[in-house]
Amino acid sequence: MASIAIIGETVRVAGYGLAGALVLPAENADEVRTAWRGLGPEVAVVILTPAAAASLGDASGGPLRVVMPV
Repeated sequence: MASIAIIGETVRVAGYGLAGALVLPAENADEVRTAWRGLGPEVAVVILTPAAAASLGDASGGPLRVVMPV
């Protein structure tokens, strides 16, 4: 079954675990890129904080990305 992952600053992503999402806290660009590379094939959608999205830039491939509003 497909899953949803959340990547970004802990304060913004922690609550999503209550809804069953895979929460991947990342406080800086290196942690964001590490979390992104570690996503498994079961992840269909990734929700990113604006800072996390900026850290990834225009990297192609991977699951569908959604960026949280500011």
